[in-house]
Amino acid sequence: MASIPTLSPSLPKLFPHSTPHSNSNHCTLPPTSLFGTRITLQRATSSSCSLPNTNCRATSATVSFSLPSPKPLSDAPEKTPKWSARAIKSYAMAELEARKIKFPNTGTEAILMGILVEGTSRAAKFLRANGITLFKVREETLNLLGKSDLYYFSPEHPPLTEPAQLALEWAIQEKLKSGEGGEINVTHMLLGIWSQKESAGQIILASLGFDDEKAKELSKTIDGDVDLSFKRQT
Repeated sequence: MASIPTLSPSLPKLFPHSTPHSNSNHCTLPPTSLFGTRITLQRATSSSCSLPNTNCRATSATVSFSLPSPKPLSDAPEKTPKWSARAIKSYAMAELEARKIKFPNTGTEAILMGILVEGTSRAAKFLRANGITLFKVREETLNLLGKSDLYYFSPEHPPLTEPAQLALEWAIQEKLKSGEGGEINVTHMLLGIWSQKESAGQIILASLGFDDEKAKELSKTIDGDVDLSFKRQT
């Protein structure tokens, strides 16, 4: 009866080719008693594994196009204010929140939730310091507007409601009226929501204790919400 070949209990070591035309990126397994063949493996290199990181930029570009943009200044187009990185991210989170609760549009209530989800802006910190949290806003939103149909699916980029559009345009105009350089930031966005009386976002803010006095207090720091680290990352 022929004997059955056995495999060695220890794994063979990998070693590089020793031929004159060998490549250091290749390793060869020694022949085994079972197969009697050589197997060549190629090491992964950084150039073969790395992929360009474009997802973040693509998302930012899509959201930027969804946000209303100020008209270029006729005398100095290069000084036309742009949305800050935090404002863009807050708006992206607003669209996501609208989709989570299956709303067909991105309203002022969704933008308010987006500000709190982003969470690092001065406006978001001010809201939390005054007891206005994401959980409370989400709960008030469902109490005020109700739940969507279970089988409804929101569009990828839910369009803005009229009050939300007006809130963002208000933010742009306030920045332009200041006559100062810089960016349209999240504080402009939050005060824009408050400016739209009877909108869902304004009603929810008022129900959670936000008032004109708090709006005035926040407006004093309206141009302090800048973080250059965002620019270094892009």
